[in-house]
Amino acid sequence: MKKQILAMALGIAMLGSGQAMAACAFENKTEIKSLSAGFEAWKAVTDAMAECGNVKAELDQEFRKKQPEAMKANPSLYHIGGVANGTLVPLLSDNLVRPLDSLVEKYGQNLTPNQLIKIDGKTMAIAMMVNAQHLMYREDILKDLGIDIPQSYDEVLAAAKKIKEAGVVDYPLGGTFKTGWNLGEEFVNMYMGFGGEFLGEGNKPTINNEAGVKTLEMLKALTEYMDPEYLVSDSTYVQQQFQQGKIAMANLWASRAAAMDDEKESKVVGKVAMAAAPVAMEGGKPATTIWWDGITIAQNITDEEADAAFRVAMEGIDEEMVKAHNDDAVWLVKGYVPGRLAAGAAASAEKGAPAYPASKANGMMHTALGNGVAAFLTGDKDAKTTLADIEAEYTKAAKEGGLIK
Repeated sequence: MKKQILAMALGIAMLGSGQAMAACAFENKTEIKSLSAGFEAWKAVTDAMAECGNVKAELDQEFRKKQPEAMKANPSLYHIGGVANGTLVPLLSDNLVRPLDSLVEKYGQNLTPNQLIKIDGKTMAIAMMVNAQHLMYREDILKDLGIDIPQSYDEVLAAAKKIKEAGVVDYPLGGTFKTGWNLGEEFVNMYMGFGGEFLGEGNKPTINNEAGVKTLEMLKALTEYMDPEYLVSDSTYVQQQFQQGKIAMANLWASRAAAMDDEKESKVVGKVAMAAAPVAMEGGKPATTIWWDGITIAQNITDEEADAAFRVAMEGIDEEMVKAHNDDAVWLVKGYVPGRLAAGAAASAEKGAPAYPASKANGMMHTALGNGVAAFLTGDKDAKTTLADIEAEYTKAAKEGGLIK
């Protein structure tokens, strides 16, 4: 699969039908099922899709594990898949999703060019938003303690030390360090921030180096200021820590920003601000990666079902939905107006944060990282041994997958 570049214009569980935002433009008579992540933006999109009728949307943070097997079934268990840079790769590798160009021609008049995710010249997904982990911080706490907004991770650690000494929150930092995909993503972000390369010639691993060691050491240093249960801490965990006033800073997904001002759940409404992700080293780029989220359509369904699914999806990501949920995401949809909650993601992109390196090989590396990094954080292995073992796990998987001869 050729490398794909998304030119992003940033401008600087089962869910039924919810409150109507705008009537669906057509009455859907075909049963449509979707599986996606469960953050606020997806709730808004699937609520809008449900307006058309006969739509069942499953929101599940483990969607990336469930989609490949569910879509291998014939017929597929889902018609619409919510995907991102990385989670689209395994679906493409097994030919589980279909080209969308003919459907775009029929129903995609309101799409913009940067929403069309093309693989080898074919549109294989429709992007609806971009996402990145950016620095979210308690503006009131930093101001009261005379702390400037951290620009680097060394400054994050210095700020965390001062916050801990002040005793104003339970833990100065939160982090999505849950063993598995989340922890792998933390390594990816920090390692790229240190200028590291994951793979060399012939897809051979190249992480057992100075950048890899620095990455592990920085991640370990951050955990010293987190809840001791950080290895079970995912995005929802950190979001709730913020909402409950338990933490002061975290590098958290931009898609979680709106939850900070949710008066039904949050005790810190108006107190959490957003900034670019910190850099890992002087002169470096923000230690985060830019992701897009969007929809794709299953291969193993009828053309009639695909037609209905795509049409429903277009209702889910239309201008009316975005106007009603402007601050739930950094939308790529017409009608979006960037606001305060998008400032961190926009700043990270402006400062050159790289796109997540999505490929089958990097997917295997991400899995190996997610499985292996915890051994260093808990003190079970030293840095070089940890990195060597991760490389060995990746190499085994890559050989079995035919990526390394």
